[in-house]
Amino acid sequence: MSDVATMGRFDGKTHILPVRVYYEDTDVSGIVYHANYLRYMERGRSEFLRLAGIHHMVMLANDEPIAWTIRRIEIDYAKAARLDEDLEVHTRYRTMSGARLAGEQWVKRGGVDLVTAKVEAAIITMTGKPRRIPEDVRVKLGPFLD
Repeated sequence: MSDVATMGRFDGKTHILPVRVYYEDTDVSGIVYHANYLRYMERGRSEFLRLAGIHHMVMLANDEPIAWTIRRIEIDYAKAARLDEDLEVHTRYRTMSGARLAGEQWVKRGGVDLVTAKVEAAIITMTGKPRRIPEDVRVKLGPFLD
């Protein structure tokens, strides 16, 4: 059973996931290694979907197993996060069409943007072919789109 507190929360249409910076996330200087922001954002996207009622394992259990993949990400680093800091990963989706879901994410510390990204995800089969986002997933995502 999932602990709802670890899933973050919605503030309107934006999902917010608290994240703590651990030693393993940092380089020798105690600053978060750049690629780890992508990991934080992946957790944010996963928890957004989970809290919206969309579960990865259910999608994999379909007659034709499908999964989300990142088609494109554009990321800007503005400020560094450091060891032991409390961060928030914000996730918001704007549009959904065909197999694609587009939105943005940002990582904040105390209300200040550290990293921002534009993200485009897509549904694919296990052989890598794009598939239309299933209707039940569209219905669950619809209320969260801007």
